[in-house]
Amino acid sequence: MPPDPTPPLGIIMLDTRFERPPGDVGHAASWPFPVLFETVRGATARRVVGGQDADLAEAFVEAGERLRARGAIGIITSCGFLAARQRSLAARMSLPLATSSLMQLPLIDRCLPRAKRTGIVTYDAEALTDAHFVEVGADPATPVVGLPANGALRGVIEREAPYDAEALARDVLEAAGRLVGRGDVGAILMECTNLPPFSRAVAERFAVPVFDIITLGRWFHSGLLQTRYP
Repeated sequence: MPPDPTPPLGIIMLDTRFERPPGDVGHAASWPFPVLFETVRGATARRVVGGQDADLAEAFVEAGERLRARGAIGIITSCGFLAARQRSLAARMSLPLATSSLMQLPLIDRCLPRAKRTGIVTYDAEALTDAHFVEVGADPATPVVGLPANGALRGVIEREAPYDAEALARDVLEAAGRLVGRGDVGAILMECTNLPPFSRAVAERFAVPVFDIITLGRWFHSGLLQTRYP
């Protein structure tokens, strides 16, 4: 008898149009199990990052229901800034919802040696507020370094610049280096769901564990689908 097909994880995507290489949340090859995508029209990156997305709540819920109808067993999203909507959106979904890689932060902090803490690499440090941390039960005093406003990732997402993996890697490694250079950072957490393609480079350069939306999604899916033991 063939094994049962693995049920998919649903991913709610923002309304964006740019290249998504393997490792990005929006590339199916990033995942070791099937995934399904649904887009929320009008949910631009700048609108969600800036917290101007409250009127899109119903559209996010509807996207979650479409994913459920298509067979998803749980839902994540394609923007870490949706951490601010975790409880309000989860309360309205029919499936379990994990909005943001930031949800891993309290657990990572508790796994680190004494005097070490997690540092965040984010798309926009000014937009990442205390409210985002409080909503996921994390410390608002967590060290944060943002990618440059004139950098490669903002160019790709907000200015339709070509995808430049080398430039992106430089920006991410520079941000991670600033965090590790503090001396008290023992792990890196990528807020942005477009950064996992660079997680391995950060881990190898700085010899620290690195967490992101892919590590969250893998953990989340593993609990939604229990292993069948002989």
